[in-house]
Amino acid sequence: MIHDFLSSWGLFHNTYLAGWLIGLLLSMVGVLVVARDQIFLGAAVSQASTLGIAAGMRMGGMFASSGFAWLQTDGFLSCMAVTFCVAAALFTWQESMPQRESYEAKTGWVFLLSASVSILIVSDSPHGLEEIYRLLSSNIIGATATDVRIFALLVVLTILFFGLAHRHILLFAMDPAMAVAVGMKIGLWGVILSVWLGLSVGLSIRSAGMLYTFGCLVLPALIAKKLCREVLSMFFMAPCIAVVTGAAGFILANHYDYPPAQMTVALLCLSLAIAWQKRAMIILSSSTSFASSVRSATSRFRK
Repeated sequence: MIHDFLSSWGLFHNTYLAGWLIGLLLSMVGVLVVARDQIFLGAAVSQASTLGIAAGMRMGGMFASSGFAWLQTDGFLSCMAVTFCVAAALFTWQESMPQRESYEAKTGWVFLLSASVSILIVSDSPHGLEEIYRLLSSNIIGATATDVRIFALLVVLTILFFGLAHRHILLFAMDPAMAVAVGMKIGLWGVILSVWLGLSVGLSIRSAGMLYTFGCLVLPALIAKKLCREVLSMFFMAPCIAVVTGAAGFILANHYDYPPAQMTVALLCLSLAIAWQKRAMIILSSSTSFASSVRSATSRFRK
């Protein structure tokens, strides 16, 4: 199995490297999403990027014959994906501060609007529909060396940013009221982190599709949350989970000729189910031990 995977390295190494780097990047960003209990935000922002790509393809079809051939380039579509992602993240952030209900309503609205309108925009274009369906199904095969370099740079910048500002980020994520009390400008921090989330998700969607992007954004962080007691530890655990599971998923997918993105997400879901089960067993064991101690103490008191 390992030998088969290594044999395919020369042909698919860009796909493997890009997939692992995307998992590494999104797992770090996803810790903030999970820590702030905004998991559905990841789905909404991911879906918003497909709307951006659909809008970009529509613009390319309308104006390409007028001398704007650059509207049909991958670079323009990636910019549209990032722009719509950032706009969605900022839009939901503005409403997340005053009241939780309004935040959830806005997030759901973004998701449903993006999911429906992205199909409507390209419904008369077979190529456009094929591209949207490809994004939704997460076909990561075809990543280029440029993708690898871009995501490697984003990973390095994310590590540096989180390493230098981890105290402010943790306080912003865990206790916004305390952050305000100590003088943090949480509005500015919200904008910065929303832009970074939109940038990471928008570029990842273009290369890996929605399923893989959303899965790597929330699943490693959710698993790490079950295994770690502190948010800071999650920033170390989640990337490790993403890379190890991504490596296992790509190896298994290559051996059994399955789509690598779907295999990786399935393994992450399985890992989360195991983490849930382990957590439940620990809680049950602790409850049983506590009950036994209470009964023992009661018996000694009666005697």
